[in-house]
Amino acid sequence: MLLDADEVALAAPVRVEILVGSSIQERPRLHRLLAALPIFYPVGSTWDLIDSWIDAASAAGESFGFAALLIGALAAQQEGAVWSLDSDFKRMAHVGLVKYYLPTGV
Repeated sequence: MLLDADEVALAAPVRVEILVGSSIQERPRLHRLLAALPIFYPVGSTWDLIDSWIDAASAAGESFGFAALLIGALAAQQEGAVWSLDSDFKRMAHVGLVKYYLPTGV
């Protein structure tokens, strides 16, 4: 549904993780499929946002890894929600850093 509505994009680190986790045989197909999606890349303001989030997370008694912070910041800069099975993003949403997408019926 989200793909049909053009509401899916990938943070650059997610694209890399997908490719790294795939077999050599799967990669050509994945390259073609992933090329259809917008990719979000970090810019200077992404790093400023991450710096502020580190302080906010610490003040809330939380800490997050580099990849989660980068993926979350890229989504936040696009005013998008993160859809992931990684519980870090639920915790990040609880602190108010990201919007967390929960599919209907889940």
